[in-house]
Amino acid sequence: MYGALYLEDGTVYEGKGFGYEGVSSGELVFNTSMTGYQEILTDPSYAGQVITMTYPLIGNYGINGTFNEADRSYAKGMVVKAVSKNPSNFMSEGDFDKFLKDMKIVGVYGVDTRAVTKKIRDSGAMKCVISSRKLTQAEIHEHMKTIKAEDDWMREVGTQEIYEVPGDGFRVALIDFGVKENIIRNLQKRGCHVTVYPYNATSEEIMARKPDGILLSNGPGDPKLAVEGIEAAKNFIGKLPVFGICLGHQIISLAVGGDTYKTKFGHRGGNHGVLDIERNKSFISSQNHGYATEEKSLAGTGARVNFINLNDNTVEGIELENYPVFSVQFHPEGAPGPEDTTYLFDKFIKFMKESKDEA
Repeated sequence: MYGALYLEDGTVYEGKGFGYEGVSSGELVFNTSMTGYQEILTDPSYAGQVITMTYPLIGNYGINGTFNEADRSYAKGMVVKAVSKNPSNFMSEGDFDKFLKDMKIVGVYGVDTRAVTKKIRDSGAMKCVISSRKLTQAEIHEHMKTIKAEDDWMREVGTQEIYEVPGDGFRVALIDFGVKENIIRNLQKRGCHVTVYPYNATSEEIMARKPDGILLSNGPGDPKLAVEGIEAAKNFIGKLPVFGICLGHQIISLAVGGDTYKTKFGHRGGNHGVLDIERNKSFISSQNHGYATEEKSLAGTGARVNFINLNDNTVEGIELENYPVFSVQFHPEGAPGPEDTTYLFDKFIKFMKESKDEA
């Protein structure tokens, strides 16, 4: 089956199609993870994006339903060098090709993914169309026009109703902008009773249930468009411990008076080095974001940078000086990627315990 990737600057990469047959369009990004293709595709933070995997062989260990980070995929396509059609793993329940068909994701393989990645690194993330048939210029143009420019996917990928994940420990209110299941699992492991709220939940309705702490989740899109989340975060500061992850980190940055910006091509992969400034210790982290916090904008906000990226020195985490509020740009829960920084969930538990003891 024919397959092709069409970029907005006119570049075309031809290959072979696999997965779902059709045409899709979105923002072209790349991920440097060697494993975790299933978790990546089901991470809601990839909503609206066509993902290029830099590792050349994808699908070799198959698919297992327990690894999904959401019940569906919001990604728009997958580009790989080679796809394995004969997976070998004792946990495998199916192959990658069928997984893409089930998730209705258009795939292309046989493409020079190194060239695609270099293109993105040089030119930045860009609009693209991925197709399992040849398209005319007119068709390409029409599909390009369907790509969302407002970048507010967090309104579509999270829960629309409040639900609870029972536990006997601290009561955590989690605002869902596109949360990964493994974040909830990490809270469960620590005994937390988690109440998950939609992106637009107000601080008043959340506080009415008397939670012990607030977690602002990861999610896709421009953090400045999460106006409800920013307003809620402002109201939580000084009242409860708050922990932000990825988009949640950017929302906290904006809530305290900082600024965010869209990066050239983002950080996506399971091999990004970060420095914990307080511990003076480096960790390998899992990341997936296209926006970042502007360090200079934090001056005078009461927030200090406590994590930096070891590749480009961008802000990877902040903490408020006078309140139990902190956030990280990376994913401490991994899935996929290292779990070196899961201690941050324990820090959140510690903050909730101290807050309750002081009450």
